[in-house]
Amino acid sequence: MDYSEQIAQAVRHFWATRLKQDQKQGSATGKKDTGNRSAVTGGAQLDGFVHLLATILEASGLPDHTIFTKQTVLPGYFRPTKEWDLVVVVDGDLLATIEFKSHVGPSFGNNFNNRVEEALGSATDVLTAYREGAFKPSQKPWLGWLMLLEDTEKSQTPVRISEPHFKVFPEFKKASYVKRYELFCERLVRERLYDATCLLLSDRDGGLRGKYSEPNQEINFQNFATSLSAHAIAYAKMRD
Repeated sequence: MDYSEQIAQAVRHFWATRLKQDQKQGSATGKKDTGNRSAVTGGAQLDGFVHLLATILEASGLPDHTIFTKQTVLPGYFRPTKEWDLVVVVDGDLLATIEFKSHVGPSFGNNFNNRVEEALGSATDVLTAYREGAFKPSQKPWLGWLMLLEDTEKSQTPVRISEPHFKVFPEFKKASYVKRYELFCERLVRERLYDATCLLLSDRDGGLRGKYSEPNQEINFQNFATSLSAHAIAYAKMRD
């Protein structure tokens, strides 16, 4: 399927929600949070993507009552629990878990590192919990990670790297934050920490009109949705 229009709607929802939350926070308190905090703390910006993936799962043959966008807490191994953005549980089997993230400037440096650590930690935690039998009799759950990154001059500009003791891998030298996210998403899949990842770019003005781009076809939404749908279809047929 061509999901371009549905993605455009989710992108429009993201930017419109951020704008409304920022305006509402400022009018309610008389002052706004520093930077983008007012929009970030509002939540729900990525609901368009959550609902899109839920729709794809239903179309794959899963009952809607098995798709959770609330009550998404799962046990972990290195911590007691972790709340995911979307969880699929069918007849006591954990079928899939998905995390939706966004990254909007002006700060990219520390926030990029935070996103990397969060994604690595979440995957390691849930996969180790699976290995230790936390979800039995489930088979290995499908894991997905989706990132919507602001497309700006700052996110596209090569970043200088400090190498006081050892050299970094060459692919990171002069890489922008867009390129860093590309490499990260590719490696999450190739290292089998996630079954699929997706990286979307959108700027504020174009995003309000639904405009977005996909810098890397290996980690585009089509591949992400196809992998998830195939997993869901296979399970639904097995239950028939």
